[in-house]
Order: sequence, then C-alpha cells, then structure tokens
Amino acid sequence: MDQGVSQVRVEDVEAAISQIGEIKAARVVADSDGAIQEVHILALPTKQPKQLVRDIESTLMARFALPVDHRKISIAQLGRELIEAEGQAERGARGESRARIVSINSTASGVISSAVVTLEVSGVEYIGRATGTASESGRMRQVAAAALDALTQQISDCSAFALEDAMIIQLGGKRVAAACVSLVTRDGEQSFTGSALVRNNDDDSIVRAILNAVNRRMGLLTTK
Repeated sequence: MDQGVSQVRVEDVEAAISQIGEIKAARVVADSDGAIQEVHILALPTKQPKQLVRDIESTLMARFALPVDHRKISIAQLGRELIEAEGQAERGARGESRARIVSINSTASGVISSAVVTLEVSGVEYIGRATGTASESGRMRQVAAAALDALTQQISDCSAFALEDAMIIQLGGKRVAAACVSLVTRDGEQSFTGSALVRNNDDDSIVRAILNAVNRRMGLLTTK
C-alpha cells in the first residue's frame, strides 16, 4: 500500500519540495486518509513547469515513497516580468492597452458568496461576475474568476480564459497573491501565471495577480 502523508508530516513534505532549486514556496493539502489532494508551488521561471512537476514527483517518491498525481500539482512562477521586460517595452511602445481596476465587490449570503469586478480598458468598463461557495479559498477564486470574466468580454469569441487557481501565499516574510490562468483557443490551451505583493487587501492583490498573468497577452487577443 502506498504511503500517504498520514505517515509523513505535511511540513516535511513541503520542506522536501522546497529544497528543489527553483521552488520558493510549497503548500500541500491532504485528505483525511493522508492522500495528497493539492500541491501548490511558487517557483522561479528558470525551469519549465512540466519539468518542475517531474522533479516534485521524483523527490516525493525518492524521499518518502509517496506518489502524487501530476494533475494535482499547480505551478505559479514569479519573476517572468524580468525575463520579458524587453518584450513589454516593445509592446508599450506600440501603445498596448492595459486593464485598470475600477472596483471589486465581494459579498456572502449563507454558504454562497459572489464577486463583481469592474475593469476599464481604453475608457470602456467591463463588469465580470462569479458565484460559488463562501469558503475563504473559494471566495478568492471567485474574485479571480470575476476578473477573468471581465477580461474575456474583451477578446475574440474564439478564445476564453479559465481560472486554474488563485491564492495568497507567504514568501520571504511577505504575503503574495499568485494566480494560474489558462487561455483556451481553437489552436489549443496555454497556461500563464501572475503574482502581486499584497499591499492594499487580498481581493485587490488577487485581481492584480490575474492582470499580471494576462495583460501582456491582451493586445494580441482583443478584437474591440
């Protein structure tokens, strides 16, 4: 029978993962039987996410004989703005439009919570909405999903954004919002990550992480 995290402390698993060179932070979620349900990673962009996933799988198997489904591992990479700085400058010179946060509203009623995010692009406002369960992590994802709903209204009908995950993590004594977003088109699917330091509040930072992930692609996707 495979060993689960019920025989290994979650903290030890997270510490082992964090020893992988590119990984800056790791959070592991296990169910009551000790089976790993989620592995959330914040990493530097010096290695491809698929390779990082393989490194995590190998580390857990070698250290603890602990298998994990690669589909349960989510990777958010920091620092891509440094690698892509030259490309950003070029796009800025072409006058690429960026989304600006107008308002963020999140409410809860019983076990249901809702988020409404308004973004402004080139003087036009887009209102995104999302509803789900009123858990803390669920509310964060709803704020992120509402931001993506607003962004999706700006792009071609042949494309759509989908939220993979959004969360607040601790990194080097700072709280950081991290988001992973997929762009689905007729040609396939691409994943992007974004991050933002928590400065004002969690909701604002989650939306800024979403914008950090997708803003650089909006100029190629928008048809309006």
